Amino acid sequence: MPKLVIEREIPGAGNLSAADLQGISQRRKHVAMGGFPANAVNEVRTIIDPTTSEVPARV
Repeated sequence: MPKLVIEREIPGAGNLSAADLQGISQRRKHVAMGGFPANAVNEVRTIIDPTTSEVPARV
């Protein structure tokens, strides 16, 4: 199953409590029904993080 990044603009999100943000992140219904439609949906094709520079171990 592909991994997706779903971007949503939620006005005032910086002022929401941790419990509010957790509730928003747990919604499973269609995004429009949740009251915060998706602005963009993109497939994650690769991840660049600190482990990207590591040399694979030789077996």
